Amino acid sequence: MVWNLKEAYLYKKLGNVEVKCLLCAHGCIIRNGARGFCGVRENRNGILYSLVYGKLCSQAVDPIEKKPFYHFRPGSLAFSIATVGCNFRCLHCQNASISQPREIVGEDVTPERIAEMALASNCDGIAYTYTEPTIFFEYAVDTAKIARKKGLYNVFVTNGYMTEDAIKKMGDIDASRIDLKSMSDKFYREICSARLEPVLKSIKLLHSRQHVEIINLVIPTKNDSDEDIRALCKWVFDLDKSIPLHFTAYYPSNKMAIPGTPASTLEKAYCIAKEEGIEYPYVGNVPGHPGENTYCPKCNEQVIERSGFSVSRMNLAKGNKCPNCGAEIKIA
Repeated sequence: MVWNLKEAYLYKKLGNVEVKCLLCAHGCIIRNGARGFCGVRENRNGILYSLVYGKLCSQAVDPIEKKPFYHFRPGSLAFSIATVGCNFRCLHCQNASISQPREIVGEDVTPERIAEMALASNCDGIAYTYTEPTIFFEYAVDTAKIARKKGLYNVFVTNGYMTEDAIKKMGDIDASRIDLKSMSDKFYREICSARLEPVLKSIKLLHSRQHVEIINLVIPTKNDSDEDIRALCKWVFDLDKSIPLHFTAYYPSNKMAIPGTPASTLEKAYCIAKEEGIEYPYVGNVPGHPGENTYCPKCNEQVIERSGFSVSRMNLAKGNKCPNCGAEIKIA
């Protein structure tokens, strides 16, 4: 359909019919007829187009905890959507079939229809997830604008590799769950084909504008040393000790065959986070682990109990206060 071809929101024209994409930190300079690093933005005679606008490749109704968001609308349901493509090339990507595809595929679905589907599914909001929402930015922000008018929230599940200009246009996005894969630029370059610094900058900018949660996928021998984990915790603490920090288990996938992460490694990361003053650390991808629950940072009272992706008990007093000591629990 012709309407799938959407002119990009963030780019500038250069000489010789070239364009510079201003959406993500790759800052691709794209010659006529070529595509950017993401593979889904193409220069056609000096105009940059998104090739995935309205091309829905994945949809599902998920608990918000599956994203994972633990401090944003706990217990709610999110209508989760994605298009193909990504601006990373993670060797361990669990969604490589759609994030690193050979061709653009998807069902034609308008932003208006996405909002209708979310409401019909009894969802409380929309999550832009599975691949990287930055690369289907136009589709996401247009959908978010419509969704907000219908009373739905909007959340990004992102690698954080967008530009400041992109973040400024995310006014209808209520929260972002951001990957902080490592504090090592070498890790980002070798494992993800990206760089660390733009991610750190995006986390700071997003934190100044909306609710954020951070996830660290702990990969044995790659980013699981005490030094790696402590450096990450210190950086998060310096930004805001109340940012929820999720340490999750890696499983072999895509091009990476390293054995999965032991629960003991995640428990070590959890303890280091507590030592460094992080108020809300979590253990993820280990169903039934007590590290899934939320505890009061003042008195350690359990205030939210989880089982997998479900909230099994809410133990919050009025105003999201701890029922034991009265401390405020950060819930958006």
